[in-house]
Amino acid sequence: MTTFTTIAQAAPAAPCTIVIFGASGDLAKRKLIPALYNLDLSGDRMLDEHTAIVGFARRPMSSDDFRASCREGVAKYSRLKIDDQVWKQFARRLQYLSGLDAPDGFVRLRQRLAEIDQARGLPPNHVYYLSIPPEAFKPTLEGLSAGGLINDPTDPHFTRLVVEKPIGSDLKSAMEINQALRRHFAEQQIFRIDHYLGKETVQNVMVLRFANNIFEQMWNKRYVDHVQITVAEEEGLGTRAMYYEGAGALRDMVQNHLLQLLSLIAMEPPVSLDAEAINYAKLDALRALRALERSRVSTDVVRARYTAASIKGARAPGYLQEQGVPRDSSTETYVALKTYIDNWRWSGVPFYLRTGKRLTNRASAIHVQFKEVPPILFNRSGKLAPNVLTLRIQPDEGFSFDVMAKHPGLDLAISPVRMNLHYESEFDSKSPEAYERLLLDVMAGDHTLFIGELFIEKSWQFVQNILDAWQAQGSAGIEDYPAGSWGPEAADRLIGADGRAWRLP
Repeated sequence: MTTFTTIAQAAPAAPCTIVIFGASGDLAKRKLIPALYNLDLSGDRMLDEHTAIVGFARRPMSSDDFRASCREGVAKYSRLKIDDQVWKQFARRLQYLSGLDAPDGFVRLRQRLAEIDQARGLPPNHVYYLSIPPEAFKPTLEGLSAGGLINDPTDPHFTRLVVEKPIGSDLKSAMEINQALRRHFAEQQIFRIDHYLGKETVQNVMVLRFANNIFEQMWNKRYVDHVQITVAEEEGLGTRAMYYEGAGALRDMVQNHLLQLLSLIAMEPPVSLDAEAINYAKLDALRALRALERSRVSTDVVRARYTAASIKGARAPGYLQEQGVPRDSSTETYVALKTYIDNWRWSGVPFYLRTGKRLTNRASAIHVQFKEVPPILFNRSGKLAPNVLTLRIQPDEGFSFDVMAKHPGLDLAISPVRMNLHYESEFDSKSPEAYERLLLDVMAGDHTLFIGELFIEKSWQFVQNILDAWQAQGSAGIEDYPAGSWGPEAADRLIGADGRAWRLP
C-alpha cells in the first residue's frame, strides 16, 4: 500500500473576479478558460463558488457569444470532458466586455466590476491577466491606474496582475517593462508567469533533489559529467509569423523556459519552501551562469532554421516558405548552446541546452549524466554506459534512472536497465495542466512558481550578448536542418567536440 506525505496542501482560491485582457485571443481560448473550467470541475471544486470571469478585449462580442466560444475552446482543448451540469454553473461566471482600446474602456470596466461584485456578493478582489502583446502593457497599466482599478497593496482586498511572456524583447525593453510595472503595482501584486513552472515534472525537480538523499549527495561536479536540457517542438510556425519573426527560438524559449529549468537543476537547497527563499536560490544559480562573450558565441552557440522536407509522406515547408515570413529573414528556429555555472557545486560541468521547431517529436526532458566508472573491473575491454537520470517534462511526464545490470545466464553480460516512473500510471490520475496550478496560485497569492523581476533581467543579460553577436552577423552563420529531423549537424559537432552526444528526449 502506498502512503503519502502531504507537506503542504494547495492553498484555497480566494473569491475574486478574474479579468482576462485579450480574452478573444488564442491563449484565453486554448489555455486560460479550459484551465479555469478544469478547476471548477475538479473533485475539490477549486474555484470559489462566487468567483467571476470577465473577458475584456477589443473585439465586439456579446457575453452569450463569449460563452459559446469558451465552450468550444473547453470542448477542444480541455484535458477533461465537459460535464453539462458543471458547465451551466461555469457559464454563469462568464461575462464579456469590449472596448479595451476605447477611451472610456477602463471606466466601463470599473463599472462592470462593481456590478459583478455587488450581484455575486464578492469582495472587491480582482485579478488582471494580461494576455496581450508586450507593446500593449504600458497603456493597459496606465488605463488601470487612471481608472482607479488598482488597490493599495496594504488594502485587505487584493489586486493582482498576471503578466505573460515575453517580458521584453531584449534587456533594455525588459527593464522598461519592469519599471512600468513598478510604477503602478507593488512587487507582491505582480505574477510573472512561465507556464513551464506549472508542469508536474518541473515542480517535482525540487522534491527529487531535496527529498531523496541519494541524489542530492551526487548532485555536484564530483559525480555529474554534464547536464542536457532539451525542449523540442514538432509543429512549425503555424499562424505565429508576426510574433515569431520578432522573437525566434532564443527569445521565445531559451531566455525563459530553458533558463528556468537550468536554475531549478543547478540551485542550492533553499532555506525554506517559502516563495522568496526558492526564488532567491534560483536567482543565485543564474548569477553564477557564465556569460557568453561575443568571441565565444560562434563556437559555443548554434543557430539554425528548418528547411522544406517530407514528413510522413507530406511536404512540409521550410521556415522561409512559411506565410508571413520575409524571404530575407535572419530569424532562427533552433538554438543549441554550451555554458557553465561558475560556483563550487558545478565548476567545470558543462550544461548543454537546445530547443527548436519542426523537430522529430514534441518532447521536453532534462538529462543528468553521471561520470563513467573507472576502467578497472567490468569495463576493462570497453566502456560501460554511464548512469543517467532523465526527467521527462512532456508529453510523457515522469522520470527514469539508467543503471547497469547483469543479464541472466552463464556469461557475464552487462547492459543498461531503466528504472522508470510514469506519473499517470503510478498515481492513477492525470496531471493537471500547468495553467491550472498557476491560476490557482495567483488566486491564493502564492508566488512560488512565478518569476521575480531580477530573474527576468538576469536571464536577459545572459541572452543579450548572443543577440548582439547575431545582430552583427546578420544572416551569416545560420545553419539549416530538414524539417522533421533532430536539428543541424552543427549541434552534433558542438557537443561531439567534448566527446559527448545528445540524448533523445
